Amino acid sequence: MRKLTTLIILALLTVISARGEGADSLQVLLQRGDSCMQRYNTFEALKHYQRALAMVQNQGSLDSVQNHGPVPLILRLADCYYKRGNYRETAELLKNVPEDSLSHEAFRQLALSYQKQGDADSYIYWGGQLLSRFPMDGEIVAGVILAYARNNQPQNGIICGMRYCLKDSTNILVNRALADAWFMNRDFGAAAKLYDRLLAQGDSTFNTLYSAGMCYSQKEDLERAYHYLQLAFLISGMQHYGCAYRLGVVCIDTKRYPEGLGYLDLARQLMRPDTTVMKAITLSQGEGYYLTQHYEEAVAAWKEHLAYNPSSVATYYNIANAYAYLLKDEEQALAYYRQFLGLARQEEKPTAQLLEMMEKAEEMLK
Repeated sequence: MRKLTTLIILALLTVISARGEGADSLQVLLQRGDSCMQRYNTFEALKHYQRALAMVQNQGSLDSVQNHGPVPLILRLADCYYKRGNYRETAELLKNVPEDSLSHEAFRQLALSYQKQGDADSYIYWGGQLLSRFPMDGEIVAGVILAYARNNQPQNGIICGMRYCLKDSTNILVNRALADAWFMNRDFGAAAKLYDRLLAQGDSTFNTLYSAGMCYSQKEDLERAYHYLQLAFLISGMQHYGCAYRLGVVCIDTKRYPEGLGYLDLARQLMRPDTTVMKAITLSQGEGYYLTQHYEEAVAAWKEHLAYNPSSVATYYNIANAYAYLLKDEEQALAYYRQFLGLARQEEKPTAQLLEMMEKAEEMLK
């Protein structure tokens, strides 16, 4: 490929030189771009490659690929875009290059550009094209397996993974993806064997332990499920609510009642949203509903706000006013005025505004 690239560049320079144009200018631009790339300066390299491509396009070179310019220059430019995270431009350039002109690295950049953009179908297609030429690229094999699984086609991912495993059954990336595909295909026996293999290889990450625990739970091998889920929960720093919940269920099913209830209670606590964030969200929701005259929704949002901020004096007052003047529910209005006054009177240094609110509430309760 390197020899072919050199020949194309020389041919291109010859064509331009024959027309009396600046061959040295193009060569200088390419050299400058390459030098910048060697120093990881993609910002400057991009400028040089773009100028070089514009020059070639203006010359109407015969070594063009669907009006994108000569292949070696496209590969340089695509590499630069890829390293800058511009995956859309990378894919647009490389998908029009003849596949026999793509290096392994260029093929990877093309496939991975679609993966990074969340385009699973295109990633599966180009990943498959890559693997037809480089079948032992385990990272791409694992990626394609997972892409099939996420597209609800785990059986296709399994076929891809098993083909690779005929030659190499020790690749951790492939084994992880294949185990997950077997799990999604509800073949828990095959999945369990792979999770065991991963653990034997020393892959004791949270995801592997958690998946193994879930798999053995499905197989109703609850003692092994308990063992793996407990290890996974410890690795998570006892912060993964899903693992705490599953571990609690397994404990209950294995008659470890006090332990199971403890895990379930912890799962409930971990599932609670961040109090600070929810305070702000519910308060803003209440205001938004109130200003758009959705008063019942406003009251509901303010009540939820009180669950996160029970000492919010103003919120009790707002709810009471909404019930009194807008929703015409006297009983609820009086109840919230009383709660408002109960909190407001505890303020050691009430503001003038708070004193005025208290006076109005007292009048409503007379």
